[in-house]
Amino acid sequence: MRDAEYRIEDLAHASGATVRTIRAYQDRGLLPTPERRGRANVYRHTHLARLRQIAGLLDRGYTLASIKELLEAWDAGRGLGGVLGMVAEVHGPWTDEEAGRITRAELDLRFGMSPDEAAVEEAVALGVLERVPGTEDEFLVPSPQELAVAAELYASGVPLPAISAHLRELRGQVEHIASRFLEFTTEHVFARYLGHRPPTDADAAEAASMVRRLRPLAQQTVDAELARAMRVFATRHLRHHLVPEEPLTDSDTSRPVLLPVDTVRAVQQLVGADRVEAFVAAATQRELQARTLDALANISPIEDLS
Repeated sequence: MRDAEYRIEDLAHASGATVRTIRAYQDRGLLPTPERRGRANVYRHTHLARLRQIAGLLDRGYTLASIKELLEAWDAGRGLGGVLGMVAEVHGPWTDEEAGRITRAELDLRFGMSPDEAAVEEAVALGVLERVPGTEDEFLVPSPQELAVAAELYASGVPLPAISAHLRELRGQVEHIASRFLEFTTEHVFARYLGHRPPTDADAAEAASMVRRLRPLAQQTVDAELARAMRVFATRHLRHHLVPEEPLTDSDTSRPVLLPVDTVRAVQQLVGADRVEAFVAAATQRELQARTLDALANISPIEDLS
């Protein structure tokens, strides 16, 4: 049977891409050169298959530059099976939690509030809620656990804007942890599999297996360290609020300290004669804070409870 032939408009319709996109892919070398027939270009099923491959890789997060490398490897006879298997592992679920759904009425009831569009829009912007296409009053909840925490905090008296601000701050810190964990594992584990661009099928398959093994380690490590930190700081916080501080006496408010002449002169040259006292006080306070943080960091949970 003769191979199907497409004009560029027909190829665009069949692939879901625009004519402009197809031409851009041709200019970048992502599509094979079409057959020239008179004044028209003729495309075949191979072009349609390639467009679908590109769309699939874009959906997986690849850039056009990396897609070009992968397709060149494919054209050179090296399969994409291992690479796509590794990509599937990376894009797979990193938690056992399943997404849920919630209606607007259920959301309002859960947070005990009248309709608040600003709060809903903020939740959507943060990804706590996702709108369901075609509906106005139903939302996808990627993490029901995260929404439950927000509802519990709200019921405890924490305002919604404060919850959103705290989530933004927490997310930035967690993203930093995730980035560092990936840098660490890439340097010490995955570097040996990713020496080729793209990696061979064998290396990609082995790397995919390694992703499967290491996937739970990041969360397990964070869970353990968070539990340790909460135990230490919760104990210290409770002690701070339960143990009364000793009042300062008059002699504790100010006390003269003799400094070497050379030190005083150096400070005068740095900040001026009228700011020596303030500079020395600030420098001393900064040093005390640094030493306090170092000391606290070295306190074990058992020592802290003693």
